[in-house]
Formats: sequence, C-alpha cells, structure tokens
Amino acid sequence: MEQGTIYMIPVTLGGEVVDDVIPANVQSIATGLRCFIVENVKSARRFLRKIDREFPIDDCQFFEINRKADSSQFHRFLKPALEGQDIGVMSDAGCPGVADPGAIVMNLAHEKQLRVKPLVGPSSILLTLMGSGFNGQDFSFSGYLPKDRKARVRALKDFEADAYRTGRTHLFMDTPFRNMNVLEDLLNDLADTTMICIASNLTLPSENIRTMSAKDWREHAYDLAKKPTMFAIGKKQ
Repeated sequence: MEQGTIYMIPVTLGGEVVDDVIPANVQSIATGLRCFIVENVKSARRFLRKIDREFPIDDCQFFEINRKADSSQFHRFLKPALEGQDIGVMSDAGCPGVADPGAIVMNLAHEKQLRVKPLVGPSSILLTLMGSGFNGQDFSFSGYLPKDRKARVRALKDFEADAYRTGRTHLFMDTPFRNMNVLEDLLNDLADTTMICIASNLTLPSENIRTMSAKDWREHAYDLAKKPTMFAIGKKQ
C-alpha cells in the first residue's frame, strides 16, 4: 500500500487576509486534506474556513499536539498516513515544526519513513531577520526568554556579548504581555552601541520593523503591549 504524505502547512501570523500571505497552491493542498495534526483545533478550523467558507470541517479528523498532549501517543496520529491518507500539520501561527511541537511529529514521520513535504509560508523568524539588516548567514533563534528578570537579563547580555564577538544575530521572543518588560531590560542593561531590531505585527497592516542602537531606542516611545513581537540583537553590517 502506498503511504500518505505529511504536508507542513503554514498559516497566517495574525488577522491578515489569507491570500496576501498564503500561496494558492498551499491553500489548495490544505483544503484537499481531511486529516490534520494541529497545535490547536479551534485555530486550525478557523484557518481552514478562512480559505474556504464551505470547507467540510465535520468530515475531518483532527489530532491535537500541544503542551498538554501526551507525546507518547503522537505516533498514533500518523496511522492514517501509514494507511495511505495524506495528513496536514499546522501550527497556531506561521510555519509548523519551527519553534513548534510539530517538530516531534516530523521526527516520528521520518522514523516511519513517511514522505514529508514542507510548504511555503510566513515565518516571523525569517521575516525579522530579513528586515533587520543583521547578519543573515550566522544567526540563532532562542525562542522565549526566561520569565525571571535576572535570568532574562543574563540571557540578553550573553546574546550581546556573542554578537560583538562573532557577529552572530540573535533572535528571540516573549509573550505579548511581557514585551514591555523585555524592552525595558534591553534598554536598561545593554550597551549604548548595541543594535536592536524590534519587529511587531508582522504581515499585518500595522506591521513595524525598526533597527536602532540601544541609545537611539531610549529616545523613542514605543508601545509593544499585546503586539506579537520578535526581537533581535546584532551587529551593524
């Protein structure tokens, strides 16, 4: 029996128009599937209905992978593919498998020698790097910063030191309600000449990407509260 393909389906980063950021062929593949492994069922259904208002949600099978899910059961989610059915994997936002639990599913898919097909779509990490003006050949993404302020500042200063030493770009993020805490730490604890990029509301009409020194950032009032935001520390090219 021919096995199914695991499609990595990018979704929108926010409330933008789907056609503006998701290629037509990706939309076509997504709406042709009836089995999905998703980070959040509700947001996955919403995305599919954005593509096609008549999409038959009730005819679909959804498996949820998130922090609360039992990862030991993830292998069961791939059974339809072993039986010949294609499966779509979707994150809450952006590209699945990148800073996302979908990576665990991909590991299992490779173990089972299933075909994996990543599709083109928006990535806040890549968009920030593209717009930052920083080194795009040597970079790292560290995900969410520590909640504890001392640990967070220590991480930021480590990024700063490494950027000066190697020229490497460091990208990171935090939950929107802690954005202003991160900004405060960046401006209070980094050197005046350290370059900082802040990219908020990516792909939305209100998108804003700015790169300035810590000294220049201190002279600008900037409200990041409740805005999905990516931060980067780098070296001026």
